[in-house]
Amino acid sequence: MASHEKVALVTGAGTGVGRAAALALLDDGYRVVLAGRRAEPLQQVIAESGVDAARALAVPTDVTDPASVAALFDRTVQVFGRLDLLFNNAGVGAPAINLEDLALAQWQAAVNTNLTGPFLCTQHAFRIMKAQTPRGGRIINNGSISAHVPRPNSAPYTSTKHAITGLTRSTSLDGRKYDIACGQIDIGNAHTPMAARMADGVPQADGSIKPEPLMDVAHVGSTIRYMASLPLDANVQFVTVMATKMPFIGRG
Repeated sequence: MASHEKVALVTGAGTGVGRAAALALLDDGYRVVLAGRRAEPLQQVIAESGVDAARALAVPTDVTDPASVAALFDRTVQVFGRLDLLFNNAGVGAPAINLEDLALAQWQAAVNTNLTGPFLCTQHAFRIMKAQTPRGGRIINNGSISAHVPRPNSAPYTSTKHAITGLTRSTSLDGRKYDIACGQIDIGNAHTPMAARMADGVPQADGSIKPEPLMDVAHVGSTIRYMASLPLDANVQFVTVMATKMPFIGRG
């Protein structure tokens, strides 16, 4: 296990992709702040990592609440003194029902978590990264395959993930003057609790229900670890990591 003084913050770190990212970064030697709605899963990830407790910090956080986000970043600086990497990962879906039947509250819940949350976190990261010494840092956004193409009945999630691509590009441009790099990872069919149902069959564009291949979520963690390993004068702007045979490339 490597060791260095860099600090990473992962949102949605208690399960799935966030858990895989936190474990990979801890293994790479980062001091990691794990943020998520519930404390227990965050503590479980830290215990699973086997790292010295001084290198990992669990901070229960609601990314839709500006005060909660502010407290998260204040706590990060208070404990670790700086921030080198932010992984904007926390996200939620909406019920897979007809677009015309979605309630406004269901739309807004997805927007608040998947888009406004990453924006708030990015603002705080900018303020810290531009003021610290050495200056700068890296932000990685979780875009998803849904940043490219939709699944049936997924308008809120797909819209927010397309918007994340715009946030990634704006962050990349506006961060240049502060030595802040920003890239995006678009993930397809990683085997997480959220995606496990795909093995049993999910709706396709032609109205059929078919099972889809899944990949080990550890491959997502290793990709994030690579993106994070680059010096700040190099950047993975966009990367897609997906189950090789999932229905993405091609028609249908």
